[in-house]
Amino acid sequence: MKKKPSSEATAAWIRLMRVQSRVLDAVEQDLKKAGFPPLAWYDALLELSRSPTGELRPVELEKQMLLPQYSTSRLIDRLVDEKLAVRRECASDKRGQFVEITEAGRDLQKKMWTSYSAAIERHVGAKLSDADAVKLCGLLDRLGCACGEMAAPLVKDAAQAR
Repeated sequence: MKKKPSSEATAAWIRLMRVQSRVLDAVEQDLKKAGFPPLAWYDALLELSRSPTGELRPVELEKQMLLPQYSTSRLIDRLVDEKLAVRRECASDKRGQFVEITEAGRDLQKKMWTSYSAAIERHVGAKLSDADAVKLCGLLDRLGCACGEMAAPLVKDAAQAR
């Protein structure tokens, strides 16, 4: 017989989902007010810029961003349409392709970071002490590890997120 979650665990789940949704919505609104595209654009450009070659296969981008395939395909289409990324054929696998960030994509990602970092401070940093943020990271890491996800290293410098 499977054990049911405690009322405390259920309450924690509900709060986690609600807070995640509300904070993401608030950050998205801040970016929109600043005239920037959605947060997913920033995330995709950041992942591409973090790649040593500035490129990833679409499936790699999909895994990094935790988006479904159809959302990743549409996002890539938009980035290419806006000349923030280009598609390139894979030399070793003619059926495969890479998505490569352009200089315009790098520039937009850096510009977006200014508003994004301010939103993080407004909606998270201003509400938690650094000690509380470390505790929260530890709790979230425990949940992630329980689900098979490796804990992400703690970002100690905002430059790592840029």
